[in-house]
Amino acid sequence: MEINIPLYVQFVIDRLEEKGYEAYIVGGCIRDILLEKIPNDFDVVTNALPEEIEEVFKDKKTIDVGKQFGTIIIHLDNASVEVTTFRTEGEYVDGRRPKWLKFVSTIEEDLSRRDFTINSIAYNKYKGLVDPFGGMEDIHKKLIRCVGNPYERFMEDYLRILRAVRFSTVLDFKIEEETFLACKKYGEKISQVSMERINQEFVKILMSDKPSIGLEVMRKIGIFEIVLPELIPTIGFDQKNPHHEKDVYNHILCVVDNTPSILKVRLAALFHDAGKPYTFSVDEEGVGHFYGHDKVGAEIAKKALERLKFPKKMIEDVFILIENHMTHHGTFKDKGLKRLIRRVGKENIDDLFLLQKSDRICSNKDASIESILDMENKVKEILSRNEAYEIKHLAINGEDLLKMGYIEGPEIGEMLEYLLEKVMEKPEFNETDKLKELVLKKYPIDAKI
Repeated sequence: MEINIPLYVQFVIDRLEEKGYEAYIVGGCIRDILLEKIPNDFDVVTNALPEEIEEVFKDKKTIDVGKQFGTIIIHLDNASVEVTTFRTEGEYVDGRRPKWLKFVSTIEEDLSRRDFTINSIAYNKYKGLVDPFGGMEDIHKKLIRCVGNPYERFMEDYLRILRAVRFSTVLDFKIEEETFLACKKYGEKISQVSMERINQEFVKILMSDKPSIGLEVMRKIGIFEIVLPELIPTIGFDQKNPHHEKDVYNHILCVVDNTPSILKVRLAALFHDAGKPYTFSVDEEGVGHFYGHDKVGAEIAKKALERLKFPKKMIEDVFILIENHMTHHGTFKDKGLKRLIRRVGKENIDDLFLLQKSDRICSNKDASIESILDMENKVKEILSRNEAYEIKHLAINGEDLLKMGYIEGPEIGEMLEYLLEKVMEKPEFNETDKLKELVLKKYPIDAKI
């Protein structure tokens, strides 16, 4: 089988081979090519030692990003290639780092240290595909299988458990039975992995085409308690409401799957109903209600995302989306919609509608999103007309009020809020002279301010 390798990568391989070394592309790029996907990047491995790699490419810019691990980055004119020396590793002492690492002479030895068979395939144009562990067959069978003993592989690095979930989700592959059992056995060991590393894998799961696959696998292997403990109370929680056909957990899975792959929207979808088990009540007719679950859910999400080490701005945006996700049940005039835009932020308003539409679609088979589409269109009209919904949009500011003779203090903000309320109701008021007239009428200049 012949694989088309980008010219810049082939240049690196050819240069190494011209100097008498072996070189291959390896790992994820081979897997993606065999799956007829476009690889994100190409990794090259070689029997050349790090110092020899630097010597071969002495006419190019090279960066030592881990010479002790055998990795050198080669900078070419329009791309960079990571080149790593064949290596093998000793016993892992902390579920992450090996006791020792040594360079080896054959590609087969290098492939033997890798996590999954589908990532343990190498290629160059002379040898073709090198696949000592049956990675091609597992790709054909759509299986995630560890190289060698899965219990040993996971003991080496417990994050591999989450990587197995990620590959299963992204590729829509099944985890092979023995590998799955090893995941279950060592699942609790994920707690020993840094939250930053967990975050990286979790985000890839959440941004996949169907995140519910990964979330369900995580639940089944018992790592929800570590990664997503906040969702455990939602599992099997009967909503006792005619507008909801699913329990809270399965509703969440549906909403996550039906949102576009925008991280803050996916995170908001994941936690949007996390507050329901804590706000559940049943009326005299036996119908379940969850008054205030949006506010409770926003707080739960904030704490969860802080624990998962998400950036502050991401956490703030997700909080806003969850806190406001029930607004689609309201009936808003233009003034109310402007308040909503102000509260949510122009940068989040479209994402709020995406969340709301998915939430509604996943409620029951007869659910309609017409009212949300109507709100969305009205908001677009308001924004297209550049109508004021924030104080900064007013044709007057605090400095103007001071020049009029008002005294600096909190009352200035109160005046501006008053003017904004007037302008949101009647956009034609947003002219300097009209605003001055309005503020003088409400707050006479000779009155005690």
